[in-house]
Amino acid sequence: MKKVIIFLFLIVVISVFMNEKEHILIPDNAIRFRVIANSNEAKDQKLKKAIKEDVEKELYALLKDVDNVEEARKIIKENLSIVDNIMHQYDVEYNISYGNNYFPSKNYKGITYKEGQYESLVITLGEGTGKNWWCVLFPPLCLLDEQNDLKNAEYELYVTKMINKFH
Repeated sequence: MKKVIIFLFLIVVISVFMNEKEHILIPDNAIRFRVIANSNEAKDQKLKKAIKEDVEKELYALLKDVDNVEEARKIIKENLSIVDNIMHQYDVEYNISYGNNYFPSKNYKGITYKEGQYESLVITLGEGTGKNWWCVLFPPLCLLDEQNDLKNAEYELYVTKMINKFH
């Protein structure tokens, strides 16, 4: 009987820790950013990454000091021409969409983000049949790995802190 109680206790503890990551949710008023590659060919994935980095750098500069989603929306809408100008530097057909767009589920550093329609800026390259990249543009979670080289636990704590700040 003691072994059964210990076993059940372990299952509950493991379940709590596994579900703890489910509590790290992107706020409903978040704005996402997604770039979809033309295909999965190496050249298209490399192009996706280059475009992502250029656009992300500009958007981060515009949004880094923004404290509320209304201001973030306004800045993004007013600066879509900057995104378009960046895209003109590349030899690729593209579509820029700002509004409610579909996102597939994503598991990143042990956190699962659910699929659905989300307010977002989406850049589709060519046919848009390749692997995509996405992040949360507001609150500003896009540049976490590049800027901070965070470990999993640090990432989860930082994400929780940022989400709570803007929630």
